[in-house]
Amino acid sequence: MDFKDYYATLGVPRTATQDEIKRAYRKLARKYHPDVSKEPDAEARFKDVAEAHEALIDAERRAAYDAIAQRHADGQAFEPPAGWDTGFEFSGRGGDGRAASARADFSDFFESLFGQAGGAGSARARRHAAGAMPVPGDDHHAKVMIDLRDAYLGAQRTISLRLPVVDAAGRVTLRERQLALTIPPGVRPGQHLRLAGQGAAGQGGAAAGDLYLEVQFRPHPTFRVDGQDVYFDLPLAPWEAALGATVAAPTPVGSVQLGVPAGSSAGRKLRLKGQGLPGRPPGDLYAVLAIALPPSDTPPAQAAYQALARAFADFNPRTALEA
Repeated sequence: MDFKDYYATLGVPRTATQDEIKRAYRKLARKYHPDVSKEPDAEARFKDVAEAHEALIDAERRAAYDAIAQRHADGQAFEPPAGWDTGFEFSGRGGDGRAASARADFSDFFESLFGQAGGAGSARARRHAAGAMPVPGDDHHAKVMIDLRDAYLGAQRTISLRLPVVDAAGRVTLRERQLALTIPPGVRPGQHLRLAGQGAAGQGGAAAGDLYLEVQFRPHPTFRVDGQDVYFDLPLAPWEAALGATVAAPTPVGSVQLGVPAGSSAGRKLRLKGQGLPGRPPGDLYAVLAIALPPSDTPPAQAAYQALARAFADFNPRTALEA
């Protein structure tokens, strides 16, 4: 998948106002509309222009896009970095069927960043504009990254959120706020934490909306999470795997002594029952065994390997590959 420079597609600078983006889109849409254009690639260009407009005309999508656009060039191979949109606060997400249908032909690049979220506006805001009073505030949504250890033990954290807004000059700016967050033990990736009354303010004395925080885990150098279960690779010396051993094994909240059965092979999973993510029931923690070979960079080490080769002269590790 290639990165798309939406500003280049519309022919506007990154400092363009929302009005300048609208004008550029209208001009190009007239030029490349398949019903009137004589350009040979009119249909493809029209789709590109429509996609760029959809990405940039929404202040919230534009702010999130800008956060990664400065690090990528048009046509460069691209995959969304993990947690790329963390910390951006979005309002009134969800969309409607008409808006989703209008985006059905957009590129994989667009979908990888924005999916089907946003762009339809707030139903509450439309009711307010029509004169319906009072109107409760919109719910807001954001993604937050937490440490795996906090999901085990729970924690009190302060988070910073950035809400994209359009200023009086038509430029997108970021309004930042800090909030206290209680992380309950056992929270899962993808779970939403609700902060009551922390969404948009209501109109006419109505209640404020809520803020929903989608939890994601920061990448951990040792552990990986799959549902309630947690996995890690446990390196063993060849003699530990062959003869059995008791070794120190890490967990997200400390180390434990783990018995390794004799004759263990690489890839075998040893389960530490109930030591995965907390819950009712809790998940399990799995040690995935790996065999670590000592280096053969000294004469004594080479002699030891040569003695091992003589001792197991009849052993063929590739027997399973023979026809």
